[in-house]
Amino acid sequence: MTAVHGPPHAEPAGQVVRDSTVTATDVAARVVADRAEGEAYVASVCFKHGPPRLTGVELEYLVHDATDPRRPVDPARLCSALGPHTPRTLRPDSPSVPLPGGSALTLEPGCQVEISTAPHGSLRDLVTAAQTDLAYVTDLLAPAGLRLGPHAIDPFRPPVRTLTTERYAAMERRFSPLGPAGVTMMCSTAALQVCVDVGEQAQLPARWAAIHALGPVLVAAFANSRTHAGRDTGLASARWRSVMDTEPARTTAAEVGADPAAAWSARVLDTPLMVLRRPEGTWDAPAGLTFADWIGRRGPAAGLPPPTYDDLDYHLTTLFTPVRPHGYLEIRYLDAQPPGRWLHPVALLTALLRRPSTVDRVLDVCEPVAGRWSDAARFGLADRALADAARRIADLGCAELTTVDLPADTIADIAYAVQRRVRYRGGE
Repeated sequence: MTAVHGPPHAEPAGQVVRDSTVTATDVAARVVADRAEGEAYVASVCFKHGPPRLTGVELEYLVHDATDPRRPVDPARLCSALGPHTPRTLRPDSPSVPLPGGSALTLEPGCQVEISTAPHGSLRDLVTAAQTDLAYVTDLLAPAGLRLGPHAIDPFRPPVRTLTTERYAAMERRFSPLGPAGVTMMCSTAALQVCVDVGEQAQLPARWAAIHALGPVLVAAFANSRTHAGRDTGLASARWRSVMDTEPARTTAAEVGADPAAAWSARVLDTPLMVLRRPEGTWDAPAGLTFADWIGRRGPAAGLPPPTYDDLDYHLTTLFTPVRPHGYLEIRYLDAQPPGRWLHPVALLTALLRRPSTVDRVLDVCEPVAGRWSDAARFGLADRALADAARRIADLGCAELTTVDLPADTIADIAYAVQRRVRYRGGE
């Protein structure tokens, strides 16, 4: 879950004198004085306004043995295949060299591969970079007898955590009492994440609302995770169901309203800590301790060092909402697609968000099914209302594809595949 264009540290309101000698490191080390200051900081770093120009993608894939996909992936084998690109979460002394197209390569807790591009102002340039790096990783894995899986949940294996970092160990311990969803989300799923600019401040409420309203429709339209660990789950998107069932405080969709930044900032401070970083020992957080409690030195926080802005930045990475603001908006609800089809939902989303007038039409089309996340995960396009909204969204988005920077034949291919998908319940 790597940030594509991670936000720099902003100056906390009323705290830092505007001085060129104050560095991001200086800001990160400062203590969060009170709740108001914390909320102002979150709003400033999570919602950076300006004309919407840039798009990035995060392509996650399960990794399988090419001859026996039920076989667990040996971390040493994966490390050998990735060579100098191996993430430090797997090999701490790795140089962790970026991929040739400029993307970062990271691993999820079950050793799912994630390719995170830089942001690009041209969709054509984004495609070139992403395809270059996807092909490169595919070629790295092949000689080791490994391949990228085409599904968004592991059809063959139960979830097993492979990475041994303190963060992931603490996450697994935290989620386990809540049921199997947490470890499934961590270790058995793969998403397609699309990162777009926040946009102008005046347009944010509508843009924020439209991206959320599209969620159930696009979850249903691009569901790709029915079979898990050899069992038919009966769900169109078992991946999205696992996310929803992990821990509602950090996975439920954000509020949609007139001031998204204020609502998000309040929520962040009221969300319990998932982990508490320590120089030694485990990172388990005290049960129920919110970041606001930590600032206010309430309950078990009284015995902890006061929280810094670096701690608040880290806390932001522990929310897994369908849309997560990072200075840009990280759209997280799409199932991973087969390697040759990831562009279809990305181009459709880009086209649907390109113009304010189209955003308004998106809201109108999706209004009848807004918030139906659970039904989208369960039924997909078998739900009549979701299927109707998906067809109308496909018509709207495909008509807008001519506004994106892609070759005409690519646009035609995307339009054909999307239309066929929503009219034949995922068939291509």
